[in-house]
Amino acid sequence: MTAPAQPLRLLLLGATGAVGREVLAQALADPRVAQVIAPTRRPLAAHDKLLNPVIDFARLDAAAPWWQADAVVCALGTTLKVAGSQSAFAAVDRDLVIDTARLARQAGATRMALNSSLGASAQGNFYLRTKAQAEQGVRALGYPSLAIVRPSLIAAERDTVRPGEAAGLWVSRILGPLIPRRYRPVGAARIARALLEAVLQGAPGERIFESEHL
Repeated sequence: MTAPAQPLRLLLLGATGAVGREVLAQALADPRVAQVIAPTRRPLAAHDKLLNPVIDFARLDAAAPWWQADAVVCALGTTLKVAGSQSAFAAVDRDLVIDTARLARQAGATRMALNSSLGASAQGNFYLRTKAQAEQGVRALGYPSLAIVRPSLIAAERDTVRPGEAAGLWVSRILGPLIPRRYRPVGAARIARALLEAVLQGAPGERIFESEHL
């Protein structure tokens, strides 16, 4: 499937995160995107192409008209420290991901790109199992075009410090080329480009983009 003849209406979930901010900037600047719908908890800067419903993600309105989009990019995510517990973490990184993807699919979206994690697996640790469960939940929704992006550590400026991520980035800077490409940090802009291009191209079926190919 080639790029759409008409610009897409894009639903962006997680627009205030490190990757989501990059997707937003790239999508707003891309003529292949007619409108970006970015529901958030706090208002974003206004833009002619941006529809920004301010919502409570704990109380999703299934009847809201802004679920109607051609494509979805999901960059939702938190950390165990911020969430406070494993159940609260899973509520965002698994349940909210699946719930929002389901509502968009029911409203007519046919393309989706999900930002997941390197090593996502049912046999992994809690974090990786949760990411794998989110992937499987989205997969079950039947999007005709589905892309799953699995980056390693994300190299980006964040609003809050993530100690584990910061330590990993420090080690990577010290060791540099000694680290296999698969495990090297990936810039948020590169991840965003992979997500956005995946839905713009809309290739049929499922594609998985591993970290070393970003």
